[in-house]
Amino acid sequence: MESQILYRVQREDLPQLKELLTESFANDPLYQNLIPDEETRKRLLPELFECDLSEFFDTCEIFADSRELNGILVVSDEAEPYNPFHYYLTELKAQLKTDEYLIKEDMSLKTLLNFFLGRDYLNSRWTDQLHQENRLHLIYLAVRPSMQHHGISALLIGEAIRYADEHKMMISLETHNEKNVSLYQHFGFKLYGVVERPPFHLKQYCMVKEI
Repeated sequence: MESQILYRVQREDLPQLKELLTESFANDPLYQNLIPDEETRKRLLPELFECDLSEFFDTCEIFADSRELNGILVVSDEAEPYNPFHYYLTELKAQLKTDEYLIKEDMSLKTLLNFFLGRDYLNSRWTDQLHQENRLHLIYLAVRPSMQHHGISALLIGEAIRYADEHKMMISLETHNEKNVSLYQHFGFKLYGVVERPPFHLKQYCMVKEI
């Protein structure tokens, strides 16, 4: 994906974006289910997002609303060629680092078990059913809570839609917050399906915007 409007994130921006994601997802249903203990969640989220951002910087594209970094959009362009060895090596490295954090912060291994049982919530394998490689997948869309309702979400998602429309691409995403469904529907997304896996009382809303 390319944009003349959004700021392309640099590696030195990642620490600030880690804080943004930690703040934005502190009360997200996904992490409340996977890490039910609040104190453990406070310790873990910054480490998990640091790991995620390092992986995404190497394998995806990260944009922000501006150099002030009040909003973030992480995009995987499924139409772009990639090196499978590099991709899976990076993914494996990130997974091992994540497991290390989970064990360190919860020696009872309950959190590690939750992440294993909830793995379907943590990946985008449902998109295999779409059989569409000419597609953008929106991994993260987040806005700093203090800067919400300033049009930043609309700016970020609008640029993704503009690029997809120009290149005749589908867009896919998932959200674990039911309140976000109507937001995405406002931008033309439709609900494709809902993932729900025991033992969690949690739904993953899978959404697409057709070509």
